[in-house]
Amino acid sequence: MPSADVVIEPSPVTDLCEVVALYRSVGWTAYADAPTTLEAALRGSSRVVTARRSGTLVGLARVITDGATICYLQDVLVHPDARGIGIGRDLVEASLRPYAHVRQKVLLTDHEPGQRAFYESLGFSETRDYGPGTLRAFVRFDS
Repeated sequence: MPSADVVIEPSPVTDLCEVVALYRSVGWTAYADAPTTLEAALRGSSRVVTARRSGTLVGLARVITDGATICYLQDVLVHPDARGIGIGRDLVEASLRPYAHVRQKVLLTDHEPGQRAFYESLGFSETRDYGPGTLRAFVRFDS
């Protein structure tokens, strides 16, 4: 559970510089190096939830959804200095709360240590865990 000085709430992002700094702090330079695109992505998201500690942005998560059949969890990030106290878990839960009725929740993430355990603790499973021939995931990245 985050400490009392951490506030997690739905929030429009108004200071692009602090958002870019947060993305840069976790090494997500593809986003940080394209701030105009990042700003458009945040504005186009269905829901953005932020975490602030003593007023400073330390975490962010966003959701893209049709609100009925699919909910895509995107960009869950927590500043390295604020990890390990439950901020990531609270961001995910707060982001998905309005979409509890939506059956399919999806995310695509890097293959970093701890990612699998973190998302499994939140009820997610890797597609490969459903067994051969049951589920596939595809992705396409265009430059």
